[in-house]
Amino acid sequence: MKTPIWLAVVCLAASLPTQAEIFKPIELKDSELANLRGRYVMPGRIVSFGIVMTSTWQNANGEVIGATSSMQVQQSTIKPQFYVSLIDQSGGSSTIKQGTGSVTGGNGLNSTEGVTQVVRAAGDNNTAYNNVDINVSRGNQGPSTQQQGQVLAPGSSIGGANGAGSLSVSSTGSGVQLNIVANNNQGSTFQRLAQGGLMQNTTLLGGSNEVRNLTSLNVVLRDNAATTAAYNGNLDQLKGLRALGY
Repeated sequence: MKTPIWLAVVCLAASLPTQAEIFKPIELKDSELANLRGRYVMPGRIVSFGIVMTSTWQNANGEVIGATSSMQVQQSTIKPQFYVSLIDQSGGSSTIKQGTGSVTGGNGLNSTEGVTQVVRAAGDNNTAYNNVDINVSRGNQGPSTQQQGQVLAPGSSIGGANGAGSLSVSSTGSGVQLNIVANNNQGSTFQRLAQGGLMQNTTLLGGSNEVRNLTSLNVVLRDNAATTAAYNGNLDQLKGLRALGY
């Protein structure tokens, strides 16, 4: 599950000009390069870079609470920012039993790096799905930048609630987090993208729940060499991610 990190690191590393100015490059031998994992992509080849995060919780009645948070950065982007669309679906009317499960420990999960996916279950007939994927395409134009939903300003949060539980999507200096707390002690889940790492963590205490945490990185690469103007334009857009804590 570490594969997607190389692209995020390369893209976001372009937003650190201060470190780049004091970094003194050294020449690596072919034998050393052969042992390196991952690849590099020059910023001038990145036409578009996008992130889509979705978290949903469906209870035994079929009620669904969740949200999708997305950001798209390309040369025409004035200010990189996340947009949030809430998910609220009704279900049945039967009474859901209180969850009686118990999960302990897990303090070490707060200090993990890279991509961390966790499912801890103390109930029956539950389904939990964590997934991270990366989509790389080629072309000279990115997707439409007209994004839907509410703007998630730095330091703010957007919330919602229904019979399935309560939801909050928050942006802090360290990144973006989607958090769901299910009603009737059924459990909780959160998905956090921050400081170069991704955490997808679900705890199930009741029964017959379906939980999904999905993150997708979408990149469009230019085949032809970019002009100097395009190169600088892409760097400027990536620098804008620093305000979001990346």
